[in-house]
Amino acid sequence: MSLFSVLMAAIAPGIALLVYVYLKDKYDTEPLHLVIKFFLLGIAIVFPIMIIQRAMVLGLGESPYVFSFLISAGVEEGAKWFIIYHILYNHTEFDEPYDGIVYAVALSLGFATLENVLYALYNSMSVMSLLARGLLPVSGHALFGVIMGYYVGKAKFTTTSRKRRWFLVCALILPLFWHGVYDFILQTVTQNWLWYIVPLMLFLWYGGMIKIARANNRSPFRFVKREEEMNT
Repeated sequence: MSLFSVLMAAIAPGIALLVYVYLKDKYDTEPLHLVIKFFLLGIAIVFPIMIIQRAMVLGLGESPYVFSFLISAGVEEGAKWFIIYHILYNHTEFDEPYDGIVYAVALSLGFATLENVLYALYNSMSVMSLLARGLLPVSGHALFGVIMGYYVGKAKFTTTSRKRRWFLVCALILPLFWHGVYDFILQTVTQNWLWYIVPLMLFLWYGGMIKIARANNRSPFRFVKREEEMNT
């Protein structure tokens, strides 16, 4: 199997998921160059995160709880939240709740895509195995991004500072928790792990689709869109 085939199979799930989420933006499509920027930022943080995680493993050990919730989910989701809050939150293009989802998913999928490429090169996986990985860890990162972006969007457009702080906390804690649960299952269940992972992923997909719909429905541009459709 050629290197090109391996790379394409490793990259395809992340790109497909990003296109899907991008096209779900009903009312005010985001500038493509900015979405790509966040995707590339996700790629850029892979190696720094790997270094931090390696140092933490050496210092804290590899207890399933510590690794899953602190070293893996804690570092990865914490880094994503930091970037979303400090780069996106006050950006002029962040002008509707769904934008939080678009950029958080782009960031998460940039990270997941390079991670998938490195995994493929290191483990010499088949094309079908790589595409199958898109159904689990890659889509998992996308769904954690949906959760983070949804609550960042709620924080951005809420009216009270108390609610704003609460939604920002949720934007970090909830994806970290579900990411940790996902990793904990893989760390501790050696047989029939699909019986645990598949229901978890279905639950996250169901919740993610609800959040996507709700974020779109809160767009301030939906009334403008309706007026334009009525006038055509």
